[in-house]
Amino acid sequence: MASDRRDQAVRAAVAHALLSDSAPVAALLDTAGVRASAAALRSAFAAVTDAPVLHAFAVKAAPLVPVLRLLHEEGLGAEVASPGELALARAAGVPPELTVLDSPAKTPAELREALAAGIALNADNPQELARLDPLVAALTGAGGTPPPVGLRVNAQVGGGAIDALSTATDTSKFGVPLRDEGAREWIVRAFLERPWLTRLHTHSGSQGVPLPLMAAGVRAAYELAEEINAAAGRHQVDTVDIGGGLPVNFTSDEETPTHARYARLLADEVPGLFDGRYALVTEFGRSLLARHGTVLARVEYTKTSGGRPVAVAHAGVQVATRTVYDPASWPLRILAYDAAGRPKAGPLLAQDVAGPACFAGDLLAVARPLPPLEPGDVVAALDTGAYYFAHHYAYNSLPRPGVYGYEVEPDGTVRFATVRTPQGPAEIVAESGGAHRDALVRR
Repeated sequence: MASDRRDQAVRAAVAHALLSDSAPVAALLDTAGVRASAAALRSAFAAVTDAPVLHAFAVKAAPLVPVLRLLHEEGLGAEVASPGELALARAAGVPPELTVLDSPAKTPAELREALAAGIALNADNPQELARLDPLVAALTGAGGTPPPVGLRVNAQVGGGAIDALSTATDTSKFGVPLRDEGAREWIVRAFLERPWLTRLHTHSGSQGVPLPLMAAGVRAAYELAEEINAAAGRHQVDTVDIGGGLPVNFTSDEETPTHARYARLLADEVPGLFDGRYALVTEFGRSLLARHGTVLARVEYTKTSGGRPVAVAHAGVQVATRTVYDPASWPLRILAYDAAGRPKAGPLLAQDVAGPACFAGDLLAVARPLPPLEPGDVVAALDTGAYYFAHHYAYNSLPRPGVYGYEVEPDGTVRFATVRTPQGPAEIVAESGGAHRDALVRR
């Protein structure tokens, strides 16, 4: 079981001194779990369609080259939204034909690079589409063939429980708003005027969004594709990019909802999309990795304030930014281990688990029932494989933690592989302008 592998990995991480005075935080990634999630995703859609499906991992969820490489080896491509993410995907060996460029703010240089490299892209708005017109004309005029180009639409089906992550509201910044006056007619006309425009893209899902709402967004894109193809008198739109955004259960080890459940729901709600006429692209991120990551942090001090115990540990806002600033939307499960990395026993006591940053709200958990914590113990923040330790927030110039993939052998031996080395003081100085120390000093 994943929980058994996790316990073995925590104990081995302590034994291998992955936690130390100089590196009191370490992040672990269960590579067997990642592989299983990738396989489950592929199987989920293979069970409902025989059409080609590109599963493009959302790089923003875990911008780490070895992770992207692992997912590519498991049959996934990459969805990128910046030059940096594209560089990471290339470094991981993801080929152009398995890469999709999405972003609401692509520069002309980014568009030219994608077209020249054969990278599929989704235009976000009418201005971007107009910017593409001369670029595509120049490419085809020189004898080239443009890669697949799509248009992102906002189905405007509504938001979920987390406003900041809801991408299909009436006023979302993403895509062409499908229900605005005159928008649908403009979209159909835009496709008819551009034979090279062959994809539709929508993304209605994210954490806090229920599956029926996600399916409604996909259905809206499918119906639009059918309308465009009918108007064109040919199968111009041949691919629908349904985005990702499958929510994750952060309350227990139960994996729900699953990719299989979502794929079955889509096949029931939008059967025409799965009858073989349309190729598909998915852009899942969090749902593939979140459950397989664990942040470990050493407890440095314990005390009582206002009658409540407080454990001051080394993981806080720098690795769990969303949880610290919005704990109601992003609660994390916390486990307690002793100084040897063994699960800690004892009566449960409501305790705060505080981070190291110098502001009062740097808390991983408040009044959380845990066995009494002591200096030297280890706290583990679960389900942090996406959007946590890979997205460092350098408050107080706290260093990026080391990230280690692990596998547990049949005999119980745990093998670690370094994904990212811990950041040292010299690196912090370097990225903080250390080479330009006297730049602002008058001479």
